[in-house]
Amino acid sequence: MGFLAPWFLAGTLALAIPVYFHLLRQHKTTPLPFSSLMFFEQRTQSSVKHRRLKYLALLVMRLLLLLLLALAFANPFWQSANPLAGAGSKLVVVAVDNSFSMRQGSRLADAKQAASAALSAVRGGDLGQALSFSGGVTVLHEPTKDLAALRGAIAAVEPDDGRGSFAELARTVRLMAQNAGTPVELHVFSDMQKTGWPPNFADARLSEGVRLEVHTVANRALRNVAVEQVNAPGRMYDPKQSRVQVTLAGYSNDRAERRVSLFLNGKEIASKDAVIEPGGRASVEFLSLDAPYGFNRGEVRIAPADEFPSDDRFLFAVERADPRKVLFLHDAKNTRDLLYFRTAIESAQNAGFVIEPAALEQAAGLLSASGAVGRYPLTILSDVGAAPANLEDALRRYVEAGGALWIALGRQGAQHGKVPVLGLDVQETRYVSREGARFLTVSEYDRSHPALDRVRQWEAIKFYQAVLVDPGPARVLARLSDGTPLLLERPVGEGRVMVFASTFDNVSNDFPLHASFVPFVLETARFLARVDEGNASAPVGSFFELRRTGQRGENVEVLDPSGQRAMTLEEAARAQNLLLAREGFYDVRWPSGRQELIAVNADRKESNSEILPEETLALWKNTGEPQTVAAGADPQKERRNPLGWALLWAVLAMALVESWFGNRHLQAREA
Repeated sequence: MGFLAPWFLAGTLALAIPVYFHLLRQHKTTPLPFSSLMFFEQRTQSSVKHRRLKYLALLVMRLLLLLLLALAFANPFWQSANPLAGAGSKLVVVAVDNSFSMRQGSRLADAKQAASAALSAVRGGDLGQALSFSGGVTVLHEPTKDLAALRGAIAAVEPDDGRGSFAELARTVRLMAQNAGTPVELHVFSDMQKTGWPPNFADARLSEGVRLEVHTVANRALRNVAVEQVNAPGRMYDPKQSRVQVTLAGYSNDRAERRVSLFLNGKEIASKDAVIEPGGRASVEFLSLDAPYGFNRGEVRIAPADEFPSDDRFLFAVERADPRKVLFLHDAKNTRDLLYFRTAIESAQNAGFVIEPAALEQAAGLLSASGAVGRYPLTILSDVGAAPANLEDALRRYVEAGGALWIALGRQGAQHGKVPVLGLDVQETRYVSREGARFLTVSEYDRSHPALDRVRQWEAIKFYQAVLVDPGPARVLARLSDGTPLLLERPVGEGRVMVFASTFDNVSNDFPLHASFVPFVLETARFLARVDEGNASAPVGSFFELRRTGQRGENVEVLDPSGQRAMTLEEAARAQNLLLAREGFYDVRWPSGRQELIAVNADRKESNSEILPEETLALWKNTGEPQTVAAGADPQKERRNPLGWALLWAVLAMALVESWFGNRHLQAREA
């Protein structure tokens, strides 16, 4: 038994206060002469002894309350044997770092060799377990006494392309320690890269009872120059307008010169020189990208190689295609909406769209033809009045197959009483007068939506007419100042439907006269047609969306960088996302004919090989040890069990009891 803050025991001097009030302080009265007591009613005098007993009980309670309070602040503890030092069994865990940075030299081989040697700590009734970790943790073998099996599992560890994460390792070990029921001895074999440490230290904490041993296989930071980033278009339509920007980064490097080469489909097409200052960055730009039609595999390489050549290249994918056709359906008598919409598309550089107007009588045949989704990824239905009976059925099948439909509702389109395909109720058409500056404005909108994040100055747009639609299950992206939903979105099958409760001309609003009209039209068209979903590159560990939540359909074919199928048949039919776990190119193909080529690169934070400082490692080790150690005691043999919180709860309970007892005893009595 001991105290962490024994100077708080001086608070026991406060015990004299209740003693003074109860025993030493006497009530003194001055005798006064009185003529006669004959007029006083005779009463039985209460028992002084009985009342004194009650006062003594209250005194004891108050003394005990002050004593407990002083002890709680003194923080007493009792010692017990440290389970880590006991003679019982333990679980020996060896964790091998196989992240991208461990590819340098013989680091991974050295780590595996040292991990196999560390299994000699498994003795008697102990169990051993092997792990590997990078962005996640892989259990190589369940707890066992078979050292040969554990060593075989460690020898089979392959380098990974993920980013090292000590937080994921710590989380896994915490769960293992909780389930094991025995002390855990953790051996970590890693280059102890600083970038693998979490921003919040608590995320890497270990459970009490976990003894940590760190085995660092790196003795210094590497002198390294890496291809940090390549900015290239995911899709291109004009080679002369397509640029490739390359960023190089130096880590612990001297001044270095590198030859930067641009490759396309394995062939070098351009090269430039760059100079990287110590710890600095350099940029190189290639002003054109003459890629053939279809999907192309691009790569940027630097030479000569340095101490870490694995990050001397960067992959990117680019698709060259003709601008995508947008089928524009509108009333033949109204050409303003087509004029403003087409002008907005054509004014944007490298927009990737070409507008194809069509008569309503031809639309059903165009949308029902084979490959309609690939030919027309987006269809505009602009304030269309009476339409052929088979058009809505063709539109529904088109959207469910993956097409996108954008509906603009004006006076003509509102006459049906229902929104095509979605079936939402059209309640009324709201008008406001242009006279006297009476108009509606946008009062709220979803800034996070891809179609709206680049649109500014909504409050300056004046709306004179809007169609009130019951949104139902549709998502409302923007509302007018009177609460009317202006922009709604809802997925249907594999496709998307967007409703604009006004028109694209300058009659129902003055939107086309504002600069924000062009980015609104362009970004919404790109979002609906999915032309902006093809990124030039993605980092290892990210996810690629195969289908939205809840959607099921035919199998999606995915080939990994080695050309093998990346998913089982069940996963191909149900999975919403694809984990990009390796460097290289992933080829994704949908039954609708849609295709994506995804270039995946290791996280460039792995290129910085700066080692964690010893102070951080020492603190990490301490998170697994008992929090308090007795002065002069061996922390490996004893641990402290603090009692401070238990005493504070006792103080609270005693205060409640004393208050209740004092109120009952000292309450006023009737005469």
